[in-house]
Amino acid sequence: MADSIFYEVHVKGFTKLHPDVPEQLRGTYAGLAHPAAVAHLQRLGVTAVELLPVHQFVHDAQLVERGRRNYWGYQSIGYFAPHNEYAAAGDGGGQVDEFRRMVRALHAAGLEVILDVVFNHTAEGSELGPTLCFRGIDNAAYYRLQADRSRYVDDTGCGNTVDFHQPLALRLVMDALRYWVQEMHVDGFRFDLAASLGRASSDFDPFSPFLEAIGQDPLLSQVKLIAEPWDIGWGGYDLGQFPAGWSEWNGKYRDTVRDFWRSTPGTLPDLATRISGSRDLYGHGGRRPTASVNIITVHDGFTLDDLVSYNGKHNEANGENNRDGTDDNHSWNCGVEGPTDDSAVLELRARQRRNLIATLMLSEGVPLLLGGDEFVRSQAGNNNAYCQDNELTWFDWGAVAAQSDLVEFTARLCRIREAHPVFRRRQFFHGTSAPETARDDVDWYRPDGVQMSPQDWNESFARAIAMAISGDTGDPTRRDDPFLVLINAWWEQLDFTVPPLLRDLTWRVEIDTADPAAAGHAVDPSATVPLTSRSLMLLRGTQPSS
Repeated sequence: MADSIFYEVHVKGFTKLHPDVPEQLRGTYAGLAHPAAVAHLQRLGVTAVELLPVHQFVHDAQLVERGRRNYWGYQSIGYFAPHNEYAAAGDGGGQVDEFRRMVRALHAAGLEVILDVVFNHTAEGSELGPTLCFRGIDNAAYYRLQADRSRYVDDTGCGNTVDFHQPLALRLVMDALRYWVQEMHVDGFRFDLAASLGRASSDFDPFSPFLEAIGQDPLLSQVKLIAEPWDIGWGGYDLGQFPAGWSEWNGKYRDTVRDFWRSTPGTLPDLATRISGSRDLYGHGGRRPTASVNIITVHDGFTLDDLVSYNGKHNEANGENNRDGTDDNHSWNCGVEGPTDDSAVLELRARQRRNLIATLMLSEGVPLLLGGDEFVRSQAGNNNAYCQDNELTWFDWGAVAAQSDLVEFTARLCRIREAHPVFRRRQFFHGTSAPETARDDVDWYRPDGVQMSPQDWNESFARAIAMAISGDTGDPTRRDDPFLVLINAWWEQLDFTVPPLLRDLTWRVEIDTADPAAAGHAVDPSATVPLTSRSLMLLRGTQPSS
């Protein structure tokens, strides 16, 4: 997990408009496996694709009636079948072989395949929904029922909740997971609304039948297991509660990083905790920094471009009078709502995009990049595009050339992460001296080079900091270079001073979100380092040549 960089992507949307993929393959498993599509993933340097649901699903009747479709696919009904609409081979069974060939092609390119799986509910909905499968076979053997047994427990917001205390339901899901690993050769799973999978009667239980069965399974316990650690049930925000061996989408990381870069007061201490691995959440029970899958944007919510372009959601195209989708976006439009030709706003938005991507890639834990964020994909402010199977959500490949600078900036960060294990630590920082050095594995400094004090941390207006990483990776056989991460979320330039203990090193710029072309420039450790307003700079230190 420590070496992973996940790329969340939709099978259809990724290649539906790709000009270099043959038309008959666009939007299919075969299209995703096409060399032109794979080339972009390799150019970026991500290590795994995390595919939105590919189990056979249905299109909700109420969406079809409104002329829309279930684009995301979170209405599974066939746990053993690749969704037929994504198959160039059609729906005569050819999708199984086509899916296998896709996995084989991605593996050959050095990419893992992670499936987003929906086992918390099915497409049968509430007691008023359609009877498609499990309800008609044995309702009580698959679903959690209210006391009067006439209605469903709905901890998912989708009308029903699968009952993992029932042997048949548990066996069905375990068999399905083993099938996708053994027969389809996928490398892991991201479990939608995974808190529901671990519920006993009402509360989440880390020793629930499902979680215990996964941990004891000789096959499934060895693949990548990623939880979306919440649902809408009682106490449904279970971040940090999953057992060792599991990783979790870190919603606190997302909210903190978004708030910090939009200058929300009092967020600096939490930012330091999040970018250093969220030890407060995962530093127990044998868990590691890799338990945190760090997210800033995902399919559910704003894209990165929309995050810095809109203060509020604009979901009118969904046909629900803009009532759907969250209002808790932690976004900032940089002064203008939506599209603008104001050069100052556009420049700030570009810098904010780079700030957010750089923060994600330089944080301890496992980064997840939303597909398309690297070339400024927008959904016009729609933060709930679940029913938009059209150009609003399909990737615009013309933007890749137009935004090649951001693509290369993202790829550079992926390469830095791959080359330097200090950003992929298997152990949490301890704040103590690393072996054979007087420097702590991590230290925190004010912009003037003075070590942070408790009072400094408690200043609500603090928006700038220097993170000094000694090069200790937690493994004495994997020493790395020291790094300085300089962060300035103020609205004006700040001059940073290299801390006195670090002035014996030679420093060079690796990343500058205000000036990406500055990479490679030398920095005089005896002089101040100017940091543009709202920017981040990564400096790499080496021993001076004799």
